[in-house]
Amino acid sequence: METIAVLSPLLGGLIAGLFGRLIGDKAANMVTCLLMVVATACSVILFKNVALEKAPHIVELFTWIASGKLNVPWALRFDQLAVVMVVMVNLVSCAVHIYSVGYMSHDDARARFMSYLSLFTFAMLMLVTADNFAQLFFGWEGVGLMSYLLIGFWNKKDSANNAAIKAFVMNRIGDFGLALGIMAVFFLFGTLNYDAVFADVVNKQDVAMIFLGHEFNAINLICALLFVGAMGKSAQLGLHTWLPDAMEGPTPVSALIHAATMVTAGVFMVVRMSPLYEFAAPVREFITVLGALTAFVAATIALTQFDIKRVIAYSTMSQLGYMFFALGVSAYGAAMFHLFTHAFFKALLFLGAGSVIHAMSGEQDMRRMGGLYKLIPTTYTLMWIGNLALAGIPFFAGYYSKDMILEAAFASGDKIGHFAYWMGIAAALMTAFYSWRLLFLTFHGKPRADKHTMEHVHESPLVMMAPLYVLAAGALGAGWWGYELFVGESRIAFWGASIFINAGQDSIMEAHHVAKWVKLLPTLVGAAGILLAYILYMQATNLPGKIVQAFKVVHSFLYHKWYFDELYHIIGVVPAFFIGDKLWKIGDGKIIDGMGPDAIAAGIASSSRGTGKIQTGYVFHYAFAMLIGVVCFITAYLFIAYR
Repeated sequence: METIAVLSPLLGGLIAGLFGRLIGDKAANMVTCLLMVVATACSVILFKNVALEKAPHIVELFTWIASGKLNVPWALRFDQLAVVMVVMVNLVSCAVHIYSVGYMSHDDARARFMSYLSLFTFAMLMLVTADNFAQLFFGWEGVGLMSYLLIGFWNKKDSANNAAIKAFVMNRIGDFGLALGIMAVFFLFGTLNYDAVFADVVNKQDVAMIFLGHEFNAINLICALLFVGAMGKSAQLGLHTWLPDAMEGPTPVSALIHAATMVTAGVFMVVRMSPLYEFAAPVREFITVLGALTAFVAATIALTQFDIKRVIAYSTMSQLGYMFFALGVSAYGAAMFHLFTHAFFKALLFLGAGSVIHAMSGEQDMRRMGGLYKLIPTTYTLMWIGNLALAGIPFFAGYYSKDMILEAAFASGDKIGHFAYWMGIAAALMTAFYSWRLLFLTFHGKPRADKHTMEHVHESPLVMMAPLYVLAAGALGAGWWGYELFVGESRIAFWGASIFINAGQDSIMEAHHVAKWVKLLPTLVGAAGILLAYILYMQATNLPGKIVQAFKVVHSFLYHKWYFDELYHIIGVVPAFFIGDKLWKIGDGKIIDGMGPDAIAAGIASSSRGTGKIQTGYVFHYAFAMLIGVVCFITAYLFIAYR
């Protein structure tokens, strides 16, 4: 059962990738989708057995690495934390696979696309079921590689190629930190096995380690390095610039990578490492602040964007910020709860946006939409559900999970927790506003597209709409269904030993006892954001333009994404190109090649030309040369004999 749940996507990816041309696109679609359905069914059964019936276990397949002290088995860890991720990844990936059959129906490389989707899913499953740091790194790098291929799938577009390279480079920066962290783990603990490391943390909590010439607390250093990896994968402020550009990939890629899987890898990793992070309070404080800032900054940028997918992408970045500041205040269950609910409503929004783009013949700019709610009413209704969940409106999934994060941050009791709460409240207001701005600009008002486009607007086929119904059910019901298990009174029994929290640091327990205004405020600001969007984009439609003119500098700052890309271009790209150009032309061209192979080749060519001049073809020249040779030989002999 366990191997089927994890390896089915690998089998589907290999069949579609290696034999796609032989079996054809339709067969590749069928094989990958069928195997994803099988994997999803198995993961649901595993969730029941492991999480609900409390039967965590490890399936060891074979010894992977055996070298000196380093002994790494290839094992599948199925505890409560892992099965939550497995069922969520497989369910969303299955929906995306089926949706892609319709969305990519006109593409000429469908088999390759389905292969990439399945292989990406396999890599993510390897990551979440890893039983050691080496296997975690394998899955981590696997999702990075497959995301590069998926983002740049339409490789005839320069923008797609640039976005793929950007994602790859930004993630490599984070992955370097993760690799150093894993090396530090082995250096300190002498093993990469989770259980052995976690059991020995208490004994190593006061050990110091030298890094870059300075002494640090070893646990703090390891957690900080591991978090750098999480920053890259989960697009936290500083290493976030790849996420919006990744929208250049096909929409199913956005739904899979940027809603439920790759971008949540960092959140999962920190939760998995909770036995380490609970002894690294300074690092958790940093995570809290950075997560709060990420939630706020991403929401401010989303206010000004017009690409429908980029608005949702910045929303993803903002929601990831919520998850991280929950981790920072030790509300691991709340972070996982929001990760779980967010997967449903954000995948719904991305695929709903794909349905809009499909209906609009590829148009993504909301300024060229409008008046669609009568033409594609089903998509419109489903987008409503996703937006209500995203805005945290009561009884939708986001209401239960996002509010719990805010309450836990406030209940943590310190200034940093309160800072995160108020930044989260501000982000909640903006989230409700920009999500309804998206809805009103896309579906309401007068049509702003050309007549030809509007005449061809149509609802997506059933193969695309059916997955949206499943995701909409999750956006409606995942919150109230999972509340008791993830963050309610049953949470400790539910999570078991898969999450560790030090005594006195259970902010979720305290969150249930915060003041009523703390609980009500997120809902009130969400309603206020929706009302404000309604006024500006449905009633006083001339006001947004006037506001932009009145605050032109602020709007430009937000529209240009706080100028992070421009800043990185100046401090990173320009110097790198300058240094690379000099190393290429001077270091490589003039010094290495000029004094090495080029110089040797030139010397040989020159000597060959000189030697060639001697070969005149005249007999008397050769006879003269022989005579000189004989004279030289006799002279040398006499000199040696009579010395």
